[in-house]
Amino acid sequence: MSRIGKKPIEIPSGVEIKVGADEVTVKGPKGALTTAVHPKVEYKIEDNQVEVVRVDDSRLARSQHGLRRTLLANCVEGVTKGFERALEVIGVGYKVSVQGKKIVLNVGYSHPVEFDLPKDIEAKAEGSKVTLSGINKQLVGEVAAQIRRVRPPEPYKGKGIKYVDEIIKRKAGKAGAK
Repeated sequence: MSRIGKKPIEIPSGVEIKVGADEVTVKGPKGALTTAVHPKVEYKIEDNQVEVVRVDDSRLARSQHGLRRTLLANCVEGVTKGFERALEVIGVGYKVSVQGKKIVLNVGYSHPVEFDLPKDIEAKAEGSKVTLSGINKQLVGEVAAQIRRVRPPEPYKGKGIKYVDEIIKRKAGKAGAK
């Protein structure tokens, strides 16, 4: 039995969950999210809790059990608290700024790189840090990864765009003349 799948999901006050034929809709104070339903998994709502139960013990049902519970838990957390991902720009002359729904990155190229944000994502720039926030965990993570790909951190000086909690393994440079 899936350890994660067995855990019930607490429904906070102000959150409404509707189970449909092909998707589960979660509405809360920050917005609404949907997640797909799998035929091998059922949702039982009782006493301000949602329990994810699998239909049988087949391999497919077991694999979907924990996944569907986690996706639903992420939806509930997203509509109540939201998700954030912070990136840091490191390098001499490297800058980041937010202009409306665009992030402008000056990261050593001959031109500034403009990154358009999706409609559900918001960004704040403070010095060399940019914080992305939204209700969809997958979308926040994907946008952060796309921004990081503009100039990934290099291992010699550590210049580039990295996650705030990321640790860059440094390499020794050339030995130099003796």
